[in-house]
Amino acid sequence: MTHAPLLKRLVLICIGMFAFAFALVPLYDVFCDITGLNGKPSLEQAQQSKTITDNREVDVSFTTHAQSGAPFEVKSHEYSVVVKPGAMREVLFKAKNLSNQDKVMQAVPSVSPGKAAKYLHKMACFCFDQQPLKAGEEVEFKLLFYVDAELPSDVEELTLSYTVFDISSQFLASN
Repeated sequence: MTHAPLLKRLVLICIGMFAFAFALVPLYDVFCDITGLNGKPSLEQAQQSKTITDNREVDVSFTTHAQSGAPFEVKSHEYSVVVKPGAMREVLFKAKNLSNQDKVMQAVPSVSPGKAAKYLHKMACFCFDQQPLKAGEEVEFKLLFYVDAELPSDVEELTLSYTVFDISSQFLASN
């Protein structure tokens, strides 16, 4: 009694499962790009809008939180703003290094509802770059953005959320 056909089938199943698991992350990214899920906004600097919708307003609120253990405090000067789609808006954020060591932070944005992520365009954002902060240093950052005039009419408010990470060890290792 030979088990070669069963063994062959099991090895093929294992290889197929490994290949599927390996492909899940790129497939998930493609799925999110197509459907607008996940609230992952572009990290590319946007071009200025050419169209402003005067007869519509959208509420944009801001939240920030630090990764567990990250010694940073980041807050926007305004909890929320009202914008006309296509009109540029500036919001200031204050970031402080709460530790007694020089640190490097990276802010990662997300937008809620997720389908609105592709309609929020940033011209200037502290999330574009890694931000070195000296021990105890407090810095002000500018966010310059607009909401695209093509934002679906059922979206009347959106939230731009930043998660701040301490990337000091990765930053120092690469330099």
